[in-house]
Amino acid sequence: MNWITKFIKPKIKSLFKKRSSSTKEALWITCDCKNLIYKDELLNNLSVCPTCGFHHKLTCEERFKTFFDNSQYEILETPIPKDDPLNFQDVKKYTDRLKLAREKTKQSDAILIAQGKLNEIEVTVGAQNFNFIGGSVGSASGEAFVHGVQQAVDKKTPFIFFSCSGGQRMMESAISLMQMTRTVVAVNELKKNNIPYIVVLGNPTTGGVSASFATLGDILIGEPKAVIAFAGKRVIQNTVKETLPEDFQTAEFVKDHGGIDLVVERKYLRSTISTLLSILLKKKESQFISNNDDVTNLDKNLSKTSKAV
Repeated sequence: MNWITKFIKPKIKSLFKKRSSSTKEALWITCDCKNLIYKDELLNNLSVCPTCGFHHKLTCEERFKTFFDNSQYEILETPIPKDDPLNFQDVKKYTDRLKLAREKTKQSDAILIAQGKLNEIEVTVGAQNFNFIGGSVGSASGEAFVHGVQQAVDKKTPFIFFSCSGGQRMMESAISLMQMTRTVVAVNELKKNNIPYIVVLGNPTTGGVSASFATLGDILIGEPKAVIAFAGKRVIQNTVKETLPEDFQTAEFVKDHGGIDLVVERKYLRSTISTLLSILLKKKESQFISNNDDVTNLDKNLSKTSKAV
């Protein structure tokens, strides 16, 4: 028994360690369709499988590089609240989870905000990284989103957000749930200032994120086959005691039932959003001009009235 414990088990563990470390440098990726894809080929295709069209997850930096003109953008510094306000611990300390997530993603939290141009239109863009604790929203992510909205309001730029999240971060309990209210209030500020707000819902967009800022856009765009939901399919099926459709909660299903406006492939997102923005901004400008005309006409009428008197 001692021989097995001292020599055999460590040897097996070392083999697994070698294998896992080598997979990080692998040249091939296995898609959900079970096909092997050359890593560079997948990246050149915007991380979309050339065989089945499955849209693989993107990091925030990858989103920005594929979205902004000439891949040029500036990442904005956002407030970072105190880590682990509740001293939370399950099988691991929350502080340890944060440390691992930061090492893995090179981000301070799940949401990044960037400033740049889309077809010469100045825009503010936010994105979620699913690799950071499932893209979950805690106090830091809430602060980042609110800061992004404030930037859009101050600069008078459209705000575009790429969601990809499992929901609120339960390690922060009620503090994370408070971010739902804060982000909704922030979106309301965009609407009060007539600033276009477009959301691209990636796979997945679920839980508290889908129940707050992610589904409040002026225009909602889903990526193909993205899961868009609040509770999971299995939970709903066990609740209603009925068999649900095969494509239930996919972007296409949600669009057909009026939940979102469009389903757009990743390669067409730039052109689609820039077209929508040009229409929205032109409409806003025309409204401003017509309002000015009304004011001018009102001034003329008032001057005529005063002369008559």
